Amino acid sequence: MVTFQFIPFQEIENLGSAKRVNKLLNIVKENKIVLMEGRLKKQEEADLIEITMEEISPKFKGIELSVVYPNKSKQDFGQKVKGTFANLLLGDRQGMTIIGPASVVKRIEQNPNKIELFTKEAKTPPAKRYRKKK
Repeated sequence: MVTFQFIPFQEIENLGSAKRVNKLLNIVKENKIVLMEGRLKKQEEADLIEITMEEISPKFKGIELSVVYPNKSKQDFGQKVKGTFANLLLGDRQGMTIIGPASVVKRIEQNPNKIELFTKEAKTPPAKRYRKKK
């Protein structure tokens, strides 16, 4: 079973960078895929990747990370100005960040009109066979 956890921007906007990164990483370590409104700062993304690399173990295989930005090439001048002004006031709310455990997420592909998240097959133990004793 795949579990997604949505994190609204309001839930992380007042956290410091270290707490923000640790909160997201702890959720991913629970084998949940994080769908976060907005995006991390470039340094926070780098910190998340660095911490993940330090914590890789047989139990925790790492993360897959993807950031989806709005398509600004299709915006007119007025929309671009509004978006820039909103970013100054509200922070990095535009876009969406997807973070998943590498043990669950095989890869994330972005196309102009869709996001494809490929998961790994769950390995289930073979069914036990019972013989009726005579």
